[in-house]
Amino acid sequence: MRKRTEPVALEHEPCAVSGSTSSGSAAAVLDTDCSLKRKLCLAGRGPGETRSAADADMKRALGRRKGLWFRLRKILLYVLGLYIAIPFLIKLCPGIQAKLIFLNFVRVPYFIDLKKPQDQGLNHTCNYYLQPEEDITIGVWHTVPTVWWKTAQGKDQMWYEDALASSYPIILYLHGNAGTRGGDHRVELYKVLSSLGYHVVTFDYRGWGDSIGTPSERGMTYDALHVFDWIKARSGDNPVYIWGHSLGTGVATNLVRRLCERETPPDALILESPFTNIREEAKSHPFSIYRYFPGFDWFFLDPITSSGIKFANDENVKHISCSLLILHAEDDPVVPFQLGRKLYNIAAPSQSFRDFKVQFIPFHSDLGYRHKYIYKSPELPRILREFLGNSEPEHQH
Repeated sequence: MRKRTEPVALEHEPCAVSGSTSSGSAAAVLDTDCSLKRKLCLAGRGPGETRSAADADMKRALGRRKGLWFRLRKILLYVLGLYIAIPFLIKLCPGIQAKLIFLNFVRVPYFIDLKKPQDQGLNHTCNYYLQPEEDITIGVWHTVPTVWWKTAQGKDQMWYEDALASSYPIILYLHGNAGTRGGDHRVELYKVLSSLGYHVVTFDYRGWGDSIGTPSERGMTYDALHVFDWIKARSGDNPVYIWGHSLGTGVATNLVRRLCERETPPDALILESPFTNIREEAKSHPFSIYRYFPGFDWFFLDPITSSGIKFANDENVKHISCSLLILHAEDDPVVPFQLGRKLYNIAAPSQSFRDFKVQFIPFHSDLGYRHKYIYKSPELPRILREFLGNSEPEHQH
């Protein structure tokens, strides 16, 4: 029995006990060969198969890189094509440019009920609706001076209208593009002005907020004229000031020029963050990524003009005969500060202001008032008191 099993035992000895029965280099080579064979057996592939798998993995990696680059290049070409196509689209459809200027479709904050100004903390405010033209309805807010806060509780529209004849001055506020009369920064300004003893009357132009109609420069100006006449019919001899902000400065100078031409000027005009004209503002706007695009004026600015949009503050101020106050923050990112300064430099020497005060108030960039936070300035009450309380002719820098 032992003789039959010995060959089997000897047959397995080289791998199983090579360390104990062999010596020197022959044992080492034999042991290495066994390890290699064992690893190859465990891997389930031979040396040739391993090289083929590595080559396949490398090809797949290269394929993935090529696919990623192809997709990236496709996206870049798409973006470039869109960038080039947009100017032609705007040139062919100037109405697009008009919508971008008005931004009346942007309603922020979105969920407020404009019929309830008290929801915005304006508990001494009444909501009206006026009709400047047939099929046009505009929403109006009238905030009385803060000293009447308690008296105003529960009062109806008739009481608010009669209140305009009181001894308190009135500010007609013309807001800028986007949003509604219930915008946060606008509401905060109403509160400041109300606390200083002013009635504040503001409204949404046709096409903004809950006002009905289609926006246009002519329509916005006519809406403002209608509200001004509505105020004057109820305010008696009380002073009425017009305050325009941003795009609203264009409406304000349009309105005041027309009022001066018919010899019914307001008692003063206040322009917050004004520009010279809409072409210069469009060219200077920080979102104007095409300003260096060949033919920028032809592609972008001419369609604005052809849509009847000018808002020519620089021309209007030459025909205005009332006191003018310009407020502008140096760090304004929307309407560049230099445009407000330029407008002042045009207005100050104008013959139309020879009997009226023209003043420019800059706000240092360190204050951080930017485009719409001048209402935060603790100096604003003093500025308004000194400017509106003194009607003597004067030019101040």
